Amino acid sequence: MLRVMTWNIRTGGRDRDGPDRWPGIVAVVSGQRPDVLALQELRGLDRGGRLADLAGRLGMVPHLARSCFGQPVAVLVRAPLRVLRSGRVRRPFHHAAARVQVSTGAGPLTVFSTHLDPYSGGRRRMEAEWLAAAVRRTGGELALLAGDLNTLEPTADHAARLAGLPDRYRRRHLRRDGRTVDTRAVSRLLDAGLVDLWPDRGGSEPGGLTVPTRHGGAEFAGMRLDYLLATPALAALARQLRVVRGGDADTASDHYPVVADLALDPA
Repeated sequence: MLRVMTWNIRTGGRDRDGPDRWPGIVAVVSGQRPDVLALQELRGLDRGGRLADLAGRLGMVPHLARSCFGQPVAVLVRAPLRVLRSGRVRRPFHHAAARVQVSTGAGPLTVFSTHLDPYSGGRRRMEAEWLAAAVRRTGGELALLAGDLNTLEPTADHAARLAGLPDRYRRRHLRRDGRTVDTRAVSRLLDAGLVDLWPDRGGSEPGGLTVPTRHGGAEFAGMRLDYLLATPALAALARQLRVVRGGDADTASDHYPVVADLALDPA
């Protein structure tokens, strides 16, 4: 069984003028022990060997994608998984998109870690188009898109939750008419043939909400913003999906991590 995990660790695991939240991050990841870890919001970790330091504490090897506008993202891999290739999706994402392919007994598995634009629904839709094309061209039969998509799912009613948000945060999730909930980014990825793993493989918790945590998040109101989307062949191998809550996960970031077990073995 191969375990994958996605987590937005908030500004590189450090708040402004505050201490690192790394001890909590390391504790959560070590407790789950993923084979592949998609991380987002790695501000400052692309300098001074900081990402290598964090990855070393986790016992993993990092593959970073830098950002021109926002924050880096990465995919971390644990031995004995063998990396076949790695790089980034070369488009002007607000944040970034990393791509790593590993060898499994069922064939290559390609994992994308991404973080879509937090401010503009139109930009998120465009970034989703770029990702759909990248998965189609380079993902192969076994591909997983993991990350903070900053987008509400298209199958739920979000009106009540959004009504309680301050206006400047509520607008991030509405179309230009100021009324229609903007779910276009996730919808585009689903239309491209990717499968949202939560509805069929999610745990007992309704909705799989990933924000906010006890760490905070005034811009959130009980939402699922973090996703694992798989090609159909990979979705058939998904065995369990869950949001990691409790203990250090409540305070290590403003997002909860999402973990999935896949019926795959390293090759």
